[in-house]
Amino acid sequence: MRPLAFEVPSVDERAVGALAAEMRIRPLTAKILIGRGILGGDQAARFLTPRLADLRPPHGMADLDRALERLERALGGGEAIGVFGDYDVDGVTSAAVLATALRAFGGRVVPRVASRQAGYGLGPEDVRRFAADGCRVIVTGDCGTSDLDALELSRSLAIDVLVIDHHQVPSGETLAYALINPHRADDAFPFKGLASCGVAFYLAASLRSRLRDAAARFDPRDLLDLVALGTIADLVPLTDENRILVAAGLRTLAARRRPGVAALAVQAEVGAEDGRAPSARDVSFRLAPRLNAAGRLGEAQLALDLLLAPDEATAGRLAAELEDRNKERQRLQEEVWAPAAAAAAEQADEPALVVGAEGWHQGVLGIVAARLVDRFERPAVVVGFRNGEGRGSARTPGGVNLFEAFTRCGQHLTKFGGHAAAAGLSMAAAELPGFRRAFVAEATRQLAGARASAARRVDAVVELADLDVATAEELGRLAPFGAANAEPLFALTGVTAETTRRVGLDHLQLVLSDRGWVGEAIAFGMADRDPGSGARVDLLATAELDVFRGVRRARLKVKELFRRA
Repeated sequence: MRPLAFEVPSVDERAVGALAAEMRIRPLTAKILIGRGILGGDQAARFLTPRLADLRPPHGMADLDRALERLERALGGGEAIGVFGDYDVDGVTSAAVLATALRAFGGRVVPRVASRQAGYGLGPEDVRRFAADGCRVIVTGDCGTSDLDALELSRSLAIDVLVIDHHQVPSGETLAYALINPHRADDAFPFKGLASCGVAFYLAASLRSRLRDAAARFDPRDLLDLVALGTIADLVPLTDENRILVAAGLRTLAARRRPGVAALAVQAEVGAEDGRAPSARDVSFRLAPRLNAAGRLGEAQLALDLLLAPDEATAGRLAAELEDRNKERQRLQEEVWAPAAAAAAEQADEPALVVGAEGWHQGVLGIVAARLVDRFERPAVVVGFRNGEGRGSARTPGGVNLFEAFTRCGQHLTKFGGHAAAAGLSMAAAELPGFRRAFVAEATRQLAGARASAARRVDAVVELADLDVATAEELGRLAPFGAANAEPLFALTGVTAETTRRVGLDHLQLVLSDRGWVGEAIAFGMADRDPGSGARVDLLATAELDVFRGVRRARLKVKELFRRA
């Protein structure tokens, strides 16, 4: 095994001590905060205790007032309002936020989501369907910014489209009646990282304030479970407004007041046994994949119907149907994963991975790309082809802006969209070799300013005794973890693996000792790297508070494991 290589941020130990004393936290926690740029007590207090009261008002959101005025007129006039979301979790939850709020305000709402077969976004046929339903207003969620054909048709039919989105904005004048998108050049809202469901929440809350007495019984905070689902799933940064919205949203999720969310949590076995609040990880790996399953296999309407289910019986039936779709998704995913991982391994020396093949199911490519990122720690693009026409998904661990990269490789693509951390594309099969060369070259260019070594950045070097139950519990205050706010990563050197054993299919369980202190660790997917009992090891790990049958213990989750010679 190669030696452990890591980098630690340089911090002022006096500042660490001062922050620890002021906030009454452990020096290790203070060191992590300072290493992540959270320097003063006020800033640390807002981070450690995210509050809805700290959300900045929507001043400066371009076109917000115009959209509110049109919706108020539609509600007052009894107009039918079409609500349309994209087929991923952000799109589905955005549509659910908009439909729930507009119905609470007395609106006649026709809620739909995109079909994967028709492609992402709002299409002309979707506009025609809404027109046939008598809708004179359409509100989109997580799409619409670049759907020019649909917007042009809407304008010709005198249908006003209000676009709620967070994808990159093309140049030129928009054809939408209103475009609320933080990436507009003239948008002055200070935080640009909102997912579309977060933008939809701001719209709903603003409309509630505008309508006053007419919406007195509606509380926008009840939408936060949907906002948490979409924000976490869409890989936007869990900082600033997103951190506040997700923290509050996870608490709303735990309350299970929405029948569809409650039924989904039961199917996913989230919080059912121990009564704990769900974590961002629960959303990422248990709830979001199920919501995504319907859209991945064809029609995402099932997921939207579940989130809008009016009662427990309806929600239970829809959640069970969604679970069946999820099991089929898992089967198809494994069919693609094995050849994709093998193809990626042949490119292991490249700074980015591009794999593709005829017949790969296009609905599972995003998950496979994410798994390749986890395994190889570099950007990954996975493309599935049908009769020579391909659709693909891309993910990145950071360091490469995917939307920018696709823009520079656009000559090989027929269509692309997304944002820095996650994106989608379409291409002809003949373009795959040229695209691979161009994408690898662009990744190399973007990574040129990054460190040249293979060292991973850790938050601190610690001893096993530093990561006790009390510390693990305090580190939980840094959650929710996700994009731009990763779980704290620690380096431990020279510890002894007292015992090791294989658990499950390919996991490794260890009992570690260090200077008289004993602790437990789990290394997922590392059974083939068993150092053997009694071996001295270096490792990179996160710390978690594990609760089993009421017993609380600190446990390490190993990310890298190296046996000392």
